[in-house]
Amino acid sequence: MSYLRSFTAGIPRRRFLELGLKGGAVLVAAPSMLSCVKAGRRAEPLQVERATLDRVLRKALERGGDFADVYAENRVSRRILMEESKFKSAVFGASRGAGVRVIAGDKTGFAYTDEISEAALLRAAETASAIARSGAAVEPVPVREEKRPSFITVKVPLGEVADEKRLEIMKRADEAALSYDPRIRMASIDYYDEVRGRVVATSEGLYLSDELPLIFFIVQTLGAGDTQSHMGRERLSRHSGIEVFDEVTPEDVARACARESIAMLEAQDAPAGRMDVVMQNGWGGVLVHEAVGHPLEADNIARKTGVFVGKMGQKVATPVFTMVDDGTLPNFRGTTDFDDEGTPMRRNVLIEEGVLVKYMTDVLSAKQLGMERTGNGRRESFRYLPIPRMTNTFIEKGQDDPADILASTPSGIYVQSLSGGSVNPTTGVFNFTCREAYLIENGKKTAPVRGATLIGSCLDVISNIDAVGRDLDFGPGICGKGQEAEVTAGQPTVRIRGINVGGARARRG
Repeated sequence: MSYLRSFTAGIPRRRFLELGLKGGAVLVAAPSMLSCVKAGRRAEPLQVERATLDRVLRKALERGGDFADVYAENRVSRRILMEESKFKSAVFGASRGAGVRVIAGDKTGFAYTDEISEAALLRAAETASAIARSGAAVEPVPVREEKRPSFITVKVPLGEVADEKRLEIMKRADEAALSYDPRIRMASIDYYDEVRGRVVATSEGLYLSDELPLIFFIVQTLGAGDTQSHMGRERLSRHSGIEVFDEVTPEDVARACARESIAMLEAQDAPAGRMDVVMQNGWGGVLVHEAVGHPLEADNIARKTGVFVGKMGQKVATPVFTMVDDGTLPNFRGTTDFDDEGTPMRRNVLIEEGVLVKYMTDVLSAKQLGMERTGNGRRESFRYLPIPRMTNTFIEKGQDDPADILASTPSGIYVQSLSGGSVNPTTGVFNFTCREAYLIENGKKTAPVRGATLIGSCLDVISNIDAVGRDLDFGPGICGKGQEAEVTAGQPTVRIRGINVGGARARRG
């Protein structure tokens, strides 16, 4: 993406706004898009002539191949950072381009261009077609426009929102965070939004277009006590217009963040050992996203790597465990109307009552495995190939009362939120750092602990979950797999019997 940048150092908001919108000298993908960003307007809708797309797809397949597609995109974004109650930076971005792909057997040819013109697209198609030199020629079906059900509603489009409104939202969050407790010494407010236009055309005759708004709002607060400090974090992200802040206010996000910073100031060193873990509903679902979701992405299965190869139809988890990937949840961060290959978004049950029933596929892996396309072909931008990726992935809600789950756990660790971690996609072995965690003593959540790390393997974890609550909740995130993707992870309150917890001291009792 090309960027229009403006940086400031503690200047008044009005002056900041003037400088941010005037910008400076930059290179951009399309001058027409830059003018829209400078003026604070939305970019013109992305349009590519269908006759042009037909010619490009014929060029892509003229040497052979089984399938070809064109993915065109434009994106207008802005990011504003506030620290120490001052607006520190603004980044206004614009990008535009298209990628052409050819699939021939198990081989894929791909090329992209920053220019959406027939000449540039034909050059990209010629390059992508090089892998199919010896294959039989395939005649593409002329593209026809199709409609998909929409799972994203917008009341106040981002292109109609003045930057003054964005700054007001950030200022409200900053004031709420700093007024929460005198021990909150610093707040950082990171605001990002974008509008992404897409056109997908395939050799199967499909033509689709849409426009996706996205907001990502992050608050971080530093709490400082007599002997230690803690950096809290809270995030809000949806495909939505600015009205999302009417439902979840900036103050809500800021106070939730500040609460964590203060709660963890009295944390003691976490105990180490094998113990029961109760995980609070919400973003804790990132554990199964990483440890279970990635091994269920079908490109791994097609390469015959990972713990779920050859286990379709087999029992892999306890009967109380059901895992779902659902790209149709209204306005969620991982939701779109169709994936980046044009396949409709859908609810995919991956593990049902402990039995593996589905992998997440894209066009290529579905073909390789002889399976249906599940709507999980996603890409970071037009510069990337689509690959199988999760959307909104979660443990389905169960039958247990969350309070009873805790009360029936004599001792262990209560995990309220997770931070970073790592997973070996082949073995499923993981470790995750707990950002906010507490001791469980006599069925009650007691003292906060720092430095707790969850260590285990995906099959062990999902085989040792014995209680699943009714309180399903979600959290937004960024998933990395060679390229970034917007995702949501979720879970109800769950209990894992006997997981290794790394800590700084030996466990008592």
